[in-house]
Amino acid sequence: MAKKRALISVSDKTGIVELSNAFAKHGIEIISTGGTAKLLAQAGIPVIGISDVTGFPEIMDGRVKTLHPNIHSGLLAVRSNPSHMEQLEKLNIGTIDYVVVNLYPFKQTISKPDVSLEEAIENIDIGGPSMLRAAAKNYSGVVVLVDANDYSWVIEHLDANQPIREEERFRLAAKVFRHTAAYDALIADYLTEQTGEEYPESITLTYEKAQDLRYGENPHQGAAFYREPLTTHSSIAYAKQLHGKELSYNNINDANAALSILSEFAEPAAVAVKHTNPCGVGIADSISAAFKKAYEADPVSIFGGIVALNRTVDGATAQALSEIFLEIILAPGYDPDAFEILAKKKNIRIMTVDLRSTEQVLAGKAWRDKTTLKVQGGLLIQDRDVHSLKREDVQVVTDRQPTEEEWKQMLFGWNVVKHVKSNAIVLVREDRTVGIGAGQMNRVGAAEIAIRQAGELANGAILASDAFFPMRDTVDLAAKHGITAMIQPGGSVRDQESIDAANAAGIAMVFTGVRHFKH
Repeated sequence: MAKKRALISVSDKTGIVELSNAFAKHGIEIISTGGTAKLLAQAGIPVIGISDVTGFPEIMDGRVKTLHPNIHSGLLAVRSNPSHMEQLEKLNIGTIDYVVVNLYPFKQTISKPDVSLEEAIENIDIGGPSMLRAAAKNYSGVVVLVDANDYSWVIEHLDANQPIREEERFRLAAKVFRHTAAYDALIADYLTEQTGEEYPESITLTYEKAQDLRYGENPHQGAAFYREPLTTHSSIAYAKQLHGKELSYNNINDANAALSILSEFAEPAAVAVKHTNPCGVGIADSISAAFKKAYEADPVSIFGGIVALNRTVDGATAQALSEIFLEIILAPGYDPDAFEILAKKKNIRIMTVDLRSTEQVLAGKAWRDKTTLKVQGGLLIQDRDVHSLKREDVQVVTDRQPTEEEWKQMLFGWNVVKHVKSNAIVLVREDRTVGIGAGQMNRVGAAEIAIRQAGELANGAILASDAFFPMRDTVDLAAKHGITAMIQPGGSVRDQESIDAANAAGIAMVFTGVRHFKH
């Protein structure tokens, strides 16, 4: 009976000496290439060089070494096919029974800020994927390992003299094809980005598993969380949990919404979110004052919500946070006394996130790339809504000009309303939201909810609308409750009716020319 052979060629050497020792201990010959062969030889493990198998030297700086019939025949020969085995014997080619390969570090290479296209291309593996795919295709006769986490149980099987069952080899083969598909998808995405082509004829998305979740949108739904291989660390995908229960699907969805709103503000800001809609947003000179404003915006809805802050949490802020029931607190850091206060609550999830200023975040790829929405049988893709409004872009359409304070509040309200589910109306004053109407089927309905929530604080507030007023009823309602200024996109065929209503009530109104529908 011919000796079993293992082919080993890895960029990531984690655990490879231990696995190779196990192979050698159990009489499995090891074929290896380049740096891997050198490492194993230094560890005293017998190694057969790839050139000894192929009868051909590694050439072109190692670009060509494993692409040879002596390798791929040994991988692809079907052991139960007499014709295949006769051909191997006639050509004096041995089977390869184990393949241990991981690929050139393409992801790590393109993660470097100064990487050149030439360097990126040099780190596209050719031989590795070919060997992996061949071995995985022939899983009935080959054990293929692409993940160092699988080494230990293979060693256990060897030591126990237990064969690796076909269903286990099949599982490993499926992992290989996921791995090579993700590797190729990352290459395709990078190269497509270099061409500047935004919507190519086909796309392949790849994500890496971050964690299993307690449950999905509802407890009867299973769920897991995956993250993009290359994304900003200012995202929920890279937030670190310091304390509390495991996250659920809804926790992550809400936390993502909170961070998206928080990214609009460079000054100290606090955002409270419930079911992906803000229920309170406040900005101030200090983080404790900002949270106080966010809390006072809606002290009822914040219960059981998520709070995100863009400054380190101090003791005073932690004390205020601890006095209400919250699911998650997200911040760039916590003073020691603040963490001690918050951690007294067993289940609250305390998380840190690497936040940056608005300008830095908007300049990052992850905040100017695409958003996706899975629909039945397809996928919708669009540019992320990162439009940033400047005062000089806004057109005053009423007789009365906004005051400086109204300008400030309108721009603040506009930054919030773009993150509220449509139809959306937001009322703000004194650097905080006082009323939010979200997800209504008509605009005046959203305004009614926001005004009802604001109560007496509607008098003197400004109103932000994510889309134009199709008729004057929203303006008339706002005037009735003492709202003094409005910001909206404009663009309705009945804009003049709304302008006339605003003029009649002495309301200042501006058009942005940009809408922010959010479905």
